[in-house]
Amino acid sequence: MLAKRIALPTPENDSIDPINPRMSELSQLPVASAAVAPAWHTIVLVAGIVALSIHSASRLSAAHGPINRLRSYGFTAAMEAGIFAWVVVGLRLKKTSLRSLLGSCTLSFRSITQDLGFALIFWITSLMVLGSLGLAWSGVEAALTHRPPLTRAAGQTGQTGQAGQASPVEQALRPDPSQLEAVRALAQLAPANGEEIAAWTLLCLLAGFVEEVVFRGYLQRQFIHWARGGVGPGVFASAVLFGGAHSYQGVRGMALIAVFGVLFSLLALYRRSLRAGIFAHAWHDLIAGLTLALLKSSHVI
Repeated sequence: MLAKRIALPTPENDSIDPINPRMSELSQLPVASAAVAPAWHTIVLVAGIVALSIHSASRLSAAHGPINRLRSYGFTAAMEAGIFAWVVVGLRLKKTSLRSLLGSCTLSFRSITQDLGFALIFWITSLMVLGSLGLAWSGVEAALTHRPPLTRAAGQTGQTGQAGQASPVEQALRPDPSQLEAVRALAQLAPANGEEIAAWTLLCLLAGFVEEVVFRGYLQRQFIHWARGGVGPGVFASAVLFGGAHSYQGVRGMALIAVFGVLFSLLALYRRSLRAGIFAHAWHDLIAGLTLALLKSSHVI
């Protein structure tokens, strides 16, 4: 029947179906319909993520002057470790293995290099998608808020080659004050010396692993279970929560990060593993922080 859902992996249906091997192959996708933890455990986790997001946003906006970045990195690492520990507790309550969340991956050199390659392609493609969406967001926002036209000084030229009103692309690229304020706030967290760069690198590695396990592993599978096996609702719910967990980046940032979450989910489903997403997540955060540090030291922001 067309309405029948794909059978998902369980200890009982784990073997290959000799009649329809393709269906057996699809059944290995890491989107099991069984609950990975008790419902109350997930509700507590979601509430904790929302509370930490609100706390981080208020803490960053209230900061005036230099902040102790190493202390901030340590606090964030402790929160990541605490969330991971809570997830492990929930898995044990339902006798779900952590490996089942990580998906199908081996430690062979070929498998690791393949995931690195997929992670690189995914990351570049995602930046293009998010960049296009960010540009479109800025253009719509400028139109809705009736932002005054950007003009060029005499001697400056753009696509028209003349002075005067800037092109629509230049209008959209011009950041609004709230966006600049969010970037400056994030720049406060960017590492500024060797010790901070080392700490930032370790934090990014930890966050890449924990957040993929939490959002694309635990929460996505749990939401799919609550949606009675519906992959779309599960992906959407986990992505929205992923975006909401970054409220310190503002509404625009949360929306784009939610889209990023959807893309990470698609990568996990395609690779049947979280490893490629962990690679891409970790180095994205690392490069973003180092880029902000460079821009800040160059007095660009």
